[in-house]
Amino acid sequence: MRWRYWTKQRRQAVTTTHVPGATRFDEWLLNKSWRSSELTNVPNGSGLKAVPGDGGIPLVGHSLEALRLGLDFGLKRYETYGPVSWMNAFGVRMVMVTGGDATQVVMTNKDKVFSQKGWEYFIGPFFRRGLMLLDFDEHMFHRRLMQQAFTRQRLTGYLGHVASAAAGGVKSWQPGKLLMYPALKQLTLDIAGSVFMAAALGKEKDALNKAFVDTVRAGTSLIRFPVPGGRWNAGLRGRQVLEDFFRRTIPAKRASDSDDLFAGLCHARTDDGSAFSDDDVVNHMIFLMMAAHDTTTITTTTATYYLAKHPEWQDRVREECVKAGPGPLDIDALEGLTNLEMVIKESLRLVAPVPSLARRTVRDTEILGHYVPANTMVSLTPWVTQMLPELWPNPARFDPERFSSERKEDKVHRYAWLPFGGGAHKCIGLHFGMLEVKTLLHQLLTHHQWSVPEDYEVRWDTTALPAPSDGLPIALKR
Repeated sequence: MRWRYWTKQRRQAVTTTHVPGATRFDEWLLNKSWRSSELTNVPNGSGLKAVPGDGGIPLVGHSLEALRLGLDFGLKRYETYGPVSWMNAFGVRMVMVTGGDATQVVMTNKDKVFSQKGWEYFIGPFFRRGLMLLDFDEHMFHRRLMQQAFTRQRLTGYLGHVASAAAGGVKSWQPGKLLMYPALKQLTLDIAGSVFMAAALGKEKDALNKAFVDTVRAGTSLIRFPVPGGRWNAGLRGRQVLEDFFRRTIPAKRASDSDDLFAGLCHARTDDGSAFSDDDVVNHMIFLMMAAHDTTTITTTTATYYLAKHPEWQDRVREECVKAGPGPLDIDALEGLTNLEMVIKESLRLVAPVPSLARRTVRDTEILGHYVPANTMVSLTPWVTQMLPELWPNPARFDPERFSSERKEDKVHRYAWLPFGGGAHKCIGLHFGMLEVKTLLHQLLTHHQWSVPEDYEVRWDTTALPAPSDGLPIALKR
C-alpha cells in the first residue's frame, strides 16, 4: 500500500515540483517500463537475496535518465525496486543504495568492506588522492593532519577573510535583474582564494573557475577517454591548470606564517614530525578548493531560491540578521542565527549539493540481506533519501521548522539527513561551510530584498553537481 501511495504522490509532484518544463522525452525516460532482472551468483546456502534491478538501454544503460532527471530518476527506482537495486550507467554496473537503513550499512562500514575507490572511477583522474578518495588508515592519517587547518582558532581567522570578501561582493550587486548562481560562483571563488590562500586570484580567476567546472563535469562523462572537445579531455586539461597553479605557489607558502588554509596544510605536523609532501598539498588544495566553493555556491543559491519563493521566511530571517548587527559577525554570533540555520538545513535537504556518493566493495558482502559481490560499484543516494515520505512528511514542501528543537525531523533516523556525508568520511569542512553560507546570506539579507515571479519554478541541471539551468534570475532591490 505504501508503494502505491508514494507512486501516486510522485506522479502528481514530478511535473510540478522537480522537473518544471518537462518534455515528452523526459516523461518517457521517467515512466518507461524497465525489464526487471537480478544480480545472480548468490552463494548457495548463504540465505541472501539477489539484488533486483535492470540494465537499461544497451551500451548507455541508465546514464541519460540519471543525468537528465536526477532526483526523479532516483525516486522512480526506489518506488520500483526498493532501497537496494542494480543498474548499468556510465559504463559500469552499480548497486544503488537509498533510505536510512541501507545507507547506514554502507556509511558505518563496520567490516571495512566499502572502499572509497568507487570515487576513483568517476573523479580519480581529476582529483587525485584528495581526502575523499583515500581509505582506512591512510585516510585517517591525512585527516588528522588536515584537521589542524580546521580548528576553531583557525576558523576564527578564516572568518575575517570570508566576511570581508562577502561584504564587498554583495554590496557591489546592483538593483535589478541578477543571475544569482554565476554571481555567487564568482564570489565564493574569491572567498576561497582569500581564505585558502590569503590572496586574490587576480587575472587567473577565470581560468581557475573554468578548470574547476571542467574537472567536476568530467566525472559524469559518457565517453570516458580524452576525445578532443569532450568532457573527459576538458577535465584532464583543467586538472593540469590547477596543478600548475598550486605547485608553483608551494615554496612561498612553506616559508610564510600566514593564517590561510594553504599555509596550514604546508605547516601541519603530527607528533612524530610527519608532514604533507608537496604532492599531498597540491592534491588536497585542488580538492578542498573545489569542494568549498562548489558546495557553498549550490547551498546559498538554493536558500536564495526558497527565500524568494517564501517571502515570509525571507522577512523572518532578515529580522534575525538585522538584530545580530551589520557584521562582520564572529562565530558565536553566526551560530546564534538559528532561524537562518533552519533555512540552510532545509535547503540542503531539498537540494543535496552532492547528490550521490560512490563506494566499491573490496570483498563479498550484503546490504539488507541482498548479496553484493566483491569489486561492485555502490552508489549512495542522499538526495533521494532526503525526499522519502517515510522519513520526511510532505517531503517536497519547504518547511524549515522540520529542524526546530521541537520537531527534530532530521533525527528520525541517523542517516535521514546527510548532505555532508557520514561515518569516517563525513565532510571535514562542514562547520566552516555552514559559517560561510551564514555569512553570505547575512550580508545578502541585510543589504537586499529579492523575488522571483510567482509562477517561476527552478529546474536543476544534474549533469554534474546540481545547478539552476537558467542561472536563477532574481529581481534584486536595496
